[in-house]
Amino acid sequence: MDVVTSIKELRQRINRAPRPIGLVPTMGALHEGHLSLVRRARADSATVVATIFVNPTQFGPTEDLTRYPRDLEADLKLLEDNGVDVAFCPSTDKVYPQGFATTVEVRGPALPLEGEARPDHFRGVATVVTKLLLMSAPDVAYFGQKDAQQAAVIKQLVADLDIPVHVEVCPTVREPDGLAMSSRNAYLSAEQRAAAPVIFGALSAVQTLYESGELSRQTLERRCREMLEAEPLIEAIDYVAVVDSGSFIQAADLLGVQPVTLVVAARIGGTRLIDNVVLKPEAG
Repeated sequence: MDVVTSIKELRQRINRAPRPIGLVPTMGALHEGHLSLVRRARADSATVVATIFVNPTQFGPTEDLTRYPRDLEADLKLLEDNGVDVAFCPSTDKVYPQGFATTVEVRGPALPLEGEARPDHFRGVATVVTKLLLMSAPDVAYFGQKDAQQAAVIKQLVADLDIPVHVEVCPTVREPDGLAMSSRNAYLSAEQRAAAPVIFGALSAVQTLYESGELSRQTLERRCREMLEAEPLIEAIDYVAVVDSGSFIQAADLLGVQPVTLVVAARIGGTRLIDNVVLKPEAG
């Protein structure tokens, strides 16, 4: 595996790489969720590129940039063991050099929910993803369903800016008790970690309710919120919403015509966790 730290090195390596090229962008602190994307890229691609860059522009002023988990040596070993050909690990000044003055403004699916809770977040995500796509020129870029709104924003970005890449969204990878894998799970105390699966439990219960015939958005959202509020260690619920899977606008009251997504953001201690499930109408 080649480890490169400059854009020039990356482009030189890409220029001689066989295609198709699969890109897996990460912020490091790798877990099985990231590695599932790497393995999917490896199965699909002649060349796999993974990036490790903790992007400062997607963190708010009171968020966890300084304490975000970092272990570059361990991450590189995992990438190599899972078949990555090129690991791109730039410093912040390589991505945002002195005098950097351009950002990518996103609207549409970037505006509600996460966009309201974290006002500058998707601008930072869109800017760094655009730069990584232009730097590495992949044929396919892989993202996880856990960050469903992010994936929708990136799909919109790629379509609107005519970037020649396919965005592949892969299933959420979960711990045995259902908790969605996330680098931020490392922040949870033992007690908080034991409580955290309530989020997927609530999502799963509502999914079952939907599949049994309940099509009222309000009822589904209320049931999910009630289950979350019943857990004492959940200190705040940023949102519970049934949304259109593409636009992330709140879905119409009567569901069952096309897939929609039930999304949740909740805080356990100082840790903010997000998760979602897709609610699909009955076949036929």
